[in-house]
Amino acid sequence: MYAITGITGQVGSAVADNLLKQGHKVRAVVRDAGKGRLWSDRGCEVALATFENAASLVEAFRGAEGVFVLVPPNFDPLPEFPEAHKMGETLHTVLMQANPERIVYLSTIGAQAKEPNLLIQHTIIEKAISGLPIPITFLRPAWFMENASWDVVPARDQGVIPSFLQPLDKAFPMVATTDIGRVAAELLQETWSGSRVVELEGPERVTPNKIATTFAALLGRQVRMETVPRESWEALFKSQGVRNPIPRIRMLDGFNEGWIEFESGEAGSRKGSVALEAVLKALIERTPHAR
Repeated sequence: MYAITGITGQVGSAVADNLLKQGHKVRAVVRDAGKGRLWSDRGCEVALATFENAASLVEAFRGAEGVFVLVPPNFDPLPEFPEAHKMGETLHTVLMQANPERIVYLSTIGAQAKEPNLLIQHTIIEKAISGLPIPITFLRPAWFMENASWDVVPARDQGVIPSFLQPLDKAFPMVATTDIGRVAAELLQETWSGSRVVELEGPERVTPNKIATTFAALLGRQVRMETVPRESWEALFKSQGVRNPIPRIRMLDGFNEGWIEFESGEAGSRKGSVALEAVLKALIERTPHAR
């Protein structure tokens, strides 16, 4: 039996889908029973647990052949990342007590980077649980292609997409969430010892301009990218309610400047099979028109 956190989201649901299709038993770890009903209807065991309640997580993970750990994202952390340090301590305690046979933790590209940025939260958590006497894989995926969900409306309605990824002709590592879910399900079924890192990206790297031209082809209209000036980011993010925008800014700097990259480089990363066009097509189809 495999315990899956984040099962109501894109990645977690993809992990569960793959395991269920292969005939494996799945325990859906959810915050409330209502969110678990879909999965219980599909034959999953449902465990009610939260990361704020360590005891509930221990019970949710206990007896599992494998555990997929996806921590809730924090896009506006406090300085020095106290939330990530607390999460790492909690997970270390929970996993020691639950003692599953193996663990796949969803981390991120650039987790090895030393420069403080938004993604270093995963670095902190990786360090906290890497010494566990349980086989653990840190799955480090690239930039999610599904982040382009924010681009659908401006592409469709204005034909102009604001881009924080710059320059516009730079190829960035990106990956589809369906590829992440498939690979995570595969990793959960493997046997290994100690801790290991698996870095994952899509079949090819993607430029912001490529996103625009792909949208244009799918929407049947002209679409172009327009860079958002870096000097405007801090004020812009604060206007959106972000209290501490520096980690997010430095994350974007890391991608743009190239120091957020795979530890093993492009040559050493595992490659997915889902292309950008398929992801953007699905995003367009499920984005409603304004009324």
